[in-house]
Amino acid sequence: MHDLNFFRNNLDQIAERLATKGFQLDIGVFRALDSQRRQAVTESEQLKAERNSATAEIGKLRKQGQDTAEQQTRVRAIGERISALDEDVRKLDDEFKDFLGRVPNVPHESVPLGRTEADNVEIHRWGSPREFSFPPKAHWDLGPELGILDMERAAKIAGARFAVYVGQGAKLERALANFMLDVHTYDHGYREVLPPFMVNSASLYGTGQLPKFADDQFRCEGHDLWLIPTAEVPVTNLFRDEIMNADSLPLSLCAYTACFRSEAGSYGRDVRGIIRQHQFQKVELVKFTRPEQSYSELEKLTRHAEVILEKLELPYRRVALCTSDLGFSSAKTYDLEVWLPGQNAYKEISSCSNFEAFQARRAQIRFKNEKNKSDFVHTLNGSGLAIGRTWLAILENHQQQDGCVLIPKALQPYFGSDRIKPERL
Repeated sequence: MHDLNFFRNNLDQIAERLATKGFQLDIGVFRALDSQRRQAVTESEQLKAERNSATAEIGKLRKQGQDTAEQQTRVRAIGERISALDEDVRKLDDEFKDFLGRVPNVPHESVPLGRTEADNVEIHRWGSPREFSFPPKAHWDLGPELGILDMERAAKIAGARFAVYVGQGAKLERALANFMLDVHTYDHGYREVLPPFMVNSASLYGTGQLPKFADDQFRCEGHDLWLIPTAEVPVTNLFRDEIMNADSLPLSLCAYTACFRSEAGSYGRDVRGIIRQHQFQKVELVKFTRPEQSYSELEKLTRHAEVILEKLELPYRRVALCTSDLGFSSAKTYDLEVWLPGQNAYKEISSCSNFEAFQARRAQIRFKNEKNKSDFVHTLNGSGLAIGRTWLAILENHQQQDGCVLIPKALQPYFGSDRIKPERL
């Protein structure tokens, strides 16, 4: 959500900046709503002053024993008009909220300009793609051959874009989650939380999924409950409608949850394997900061996600998303893309974003600044990491010619072995 006064006073500049994100702001609608609201508020205030004056005059006339029936009729008429104007203002406020609620966040000035994902800017790379002495396989072949991934039975029980992890496959998923949580809590200083996997509409509005992206969510029929698309939603909303303790900032939280997405806007993309699923698990990193801290904290958060990839010996690159590739709520985003030899391509495994005050304003998350005045915190989040994509990256990068998959040394204490061998359900 945007600050209305700032929006009003910088309308043309904001519209120009939003255009780089591919969003055309309807300035005419905004100005019409703004003008109608101002007129209603101004008239209401004038009438309230007039009513106060008339009421005072009635009091004087009564003391003089004069008839005030005419003045009272006039005051009642003024009151009725004020009530109608106040109702108009409430309706216009709702229209304003709906209008602004559909306007994306403004890109930070450091975000590269661009029209497509081809304009994203690579920041750096870590690790070199492995040279194989045999043709590397994709995970959708490796998993079934190892007997640890079953897509056919998943389709039977739930449909497309679901997976069943079996034996060592399930164990690898669990090992990755525990490994990531331990690194982030013990090494990086995050506090672990286990939130609900369902949230109400207010929570999805607070983080920016509603109203625009309702079709991408799974809703529980007959209830104001939605399956979470990411732990970002419940964790950020822990402090909705609260004033946070300034001394606790920056506050770093992490959570391991299942995530549910309908993928309504991704028809035809990544249809093979487990890259794009309706249900997947993820370790999420969330930060609440003072405004002046948020961009340095974005660098830290992104680095924390990179550490996981490096410990798992997975080559990756960091990419700064261009303006048109930014998410709805994001002011700036880095994507981490892991190398997948079975597909001969880098694929996104984490998005690390600074939302500035956009989410905090929607969710009313504040703190007391140095002047003891309420101010909005800045919120950040990033995947630390997506478990399924990390799972498949290990299979593809660490596959061996004999059909086994080596487990990275950092993960071996969690997995209990140094390799995955073929097995059968």
